[in-house]
Amino acid sequence: MKKLLTLLVIASLTACGNSQQNTDKNNKVDTTSTKKVSSITQKITPCLWVDKDAKAVANYYLSIFKDGKLKEYHNYENPAEAKEQGGQDSFDTAIIEIGNIELSILAAGPYFKFNEAVSMVVNCKDQAEVDYYWNALTANGGEEGSCGWCKDKYGLSWQVVPVEYFDLINSNDPKVREKAMKNTFKQKKIVLSELK
Repeated sequence: MKKLLTLLVIASLTACGNSQQNTDKNNKVDTTSTKKVSSITQKITPCLWVDKDAKAVANYYLSIFKDGKLKEYHNYENPAEAKEQGGQDSFDTAIIEIGNIELSILAAGPYFKFNEAVSMVVNCKDQAEVDYYWNALTANGGEEGSCGWCKDKYGLSWQVVPVEYFDLINSNDPKVREKAMKNTFKQKKIVLSELK
């Protein structure tokens, strides 16, 4: 466990900071596809740890969230200390912006897996948008859950929810609330027409 924690600290420290700080002689940095200077635009940035290929993961999410963009991509050579403790030869990172939030992607080995304790909520304007995101996220290795929850092909949990759903389950009318809530538990993908 101590070795793994050391490895994580080294990976985190190596990836910390913006592009200008990552010019150390020990790091080989690939910034060919993105701008050189990083600009942090939000106070808290979720970081997704994946096994490998941060650029492929970024491209996957950008193919689903069409208004998104790749903000940064870097490839680092792991320091000798990390390799000696079982680390990979290299790891890569990407920062994407989807749905007006930045997500950091750290591809540094098969040490951690996603679980349902953390999920992303996609607030959809209508049923067509629910259908689009549900189908896109569950395709190619993703899986359907229940009550509007699904997992993408990397195992990240998503809640795909029409915003009108919240009006139904929080309605002042107890009959509306009860029908919406009861029927939610019968569904995988949320289907608004069955909740009204």
